[in-house]
Amino acid sequence: MQPNFLIVMVDQMNGPMLDPDMIDFLHIPNMRKLLAKGIKFNNCYTPSPLCTPSRGSFMTGMLPSRSGIYDNAAEFKSTTPSFAHYLRDMGYQTALSGKMHFVGADQLHGFEERLTTDIYPADFGWTPNWENPLERVDWWYHNLSSVTEAGIAEISNQLEFDDEVTYNAKLKLYQYARRIDTRPFCLTVSFTHPHDPYLARQKYWDLYDHGEIPMPKVPFIDYKDQDPHSQRLYDANDFRRFEVNEEHIRNARHAYFANISYLDDKLGEILQVLEECEFDQNTHVLLCSDHGDMIGERGLWYKMSFFEYSSRIPLVLYSPNTFSPREVNTPVSNCDVLPSLIELAQGDLNQLVCDIDGKSFIELAKGHEDEQRSAYSEYCAEGSIEPMVMIRKGDYKFNYSLSDPVQLFNLVEDPNELTNLASAPEYKNLVDSFTEEMHQRWDLTTFKQEVMHSQRCRTLVDRANRKGHFTPWDFEPPVNGRNRFMRNHMDLNIVESNNRYPKV
Repeated sequence: MQPNFLIVMVDQMNGPMLDPDMIDFLHIPNMRKLLAKGIKFNNCYTPSPLCTPSRGSFMTGMLPSRSGIYDNAAEFKSTTPSFAHYLRDMGYQTALSGKMHFVGADQLHGFEERLTTDIYPADFGWTPNWENPLERVDWWYHNLSSVTEAGIAEISNQLEFDDEVTYNAKLKLYQYARRIDTRPFCLTVSFTHPHDPYLARQKYWDLYDHGEIPMPKVPFIDYKDQDPHSQRLYDANDFRRFEVNEEHIRNARHAYFANISYLDDKLGEILQVLEECEFDQNTHVLLCSDHGDMIGERGLWYKMSFFEYSSRIPLVLYSPNTFSPREVNTPVSNCDVLPSLIELAQGDLNQLVCDIDGKSFIELAKGHEDEQRSAYSEYCAEGSIEPMVMIRKGDYKFNYSLSDPVQLFNLVEDPNELTNLASAPEYKNLVDSFTEEMHQRWDLTTFKQEVMHSQRCRTLVDRANRKGHFTPWDFEPPVNGRNRFMRNHMDLNIVESNNRYPKV
């Protein structure tokens, strides 16, 4: 019998939150239960530290350089297969409740159903411009107001959205339980928290002692002492216009932790329905994030960086009656989700219709670590001036672009990434080895040309589409109230029987 899948994706939760020195501070009883019986991947990395390209890689198993999903306004082509396409072709019901930030006219990408609209736009309006890469686009770039205005809110765009995501996910599980359609299911539930703005409900704020909120391990680093990309991020976030003090930082981090607890409640609600519907023994549960958040480390906020708080993300797999609980230290990536799901669904990875960059992590879940395995990441969006790439392998992280100094960090000895080893003579052979691996995977000159061509095309299309009548691509969930509940063209006996669980 094919298993079911429940995939829960959160937004902008960093991996260090689940490290031993942080997890004990968090109020996350449901995540703890999942961690206690599942596989925790300690070194999972985002394929790109930004929403749309990361989610595109999560869906397709491809890095942005292969898929063309370079930034938050890059099209996810309808011809690119996603894990939803593969699973649906294998006989699965596929549904999405929540965010996936698909850009383009295709707003399904293999999902048979979408249960909510998205929280972000589907058009090309947020296209970066590498013709003038250092220009700040104020109307859609981040600024630091999320930090200076952090605090308590009982409702916000984000809270309204995630409340709706949870309601629809639970309802969908109940619909699956009624077994009107007996196919196995893959339900993806994708939240927008703990993404900024840093606003939390009082209930979750009060779980934490404000005075005990952990502050950044690496405090503010002056602009002149930052590496070139971090300087660009300071500029992109308009840091000169804001005075961020210690209380602002504490408030923002307090709200961030509180919103992780809010998500934990939502996860608990969904897992409870999964158990009530007797799916818990035949459903693989995957908990993941798209990218992290610097939450003030080094003076940086949000994502867009290869530093650990931005690029390392949670990944937990619970597979009942399949794997023993353990922690995996081999680096993996969200690109690895697609082949892993197909393997768990008893599919043939040799039958993929196009090349991908991901590798199944199922052997790792069985306890077979792989010291030769690398995780890759790319960044091509706001705050960058050309493609940036990252390799994580063994104890080391290697960051490279044609314009910036090479970076090499030993993450075991230097987890805060304060000592760049790239120019140290004793590391020359290691830098050469990483450089060779980088050149085998990427032609950065061609990569830049392809990104800029995409930017120019999208900018023209968006400008033209906004002249005259504008037709948005944003997804609008269909609601057919004429066929819900009880209507006179239905047999009352059948309606009541079909919609009851457990069955009589």
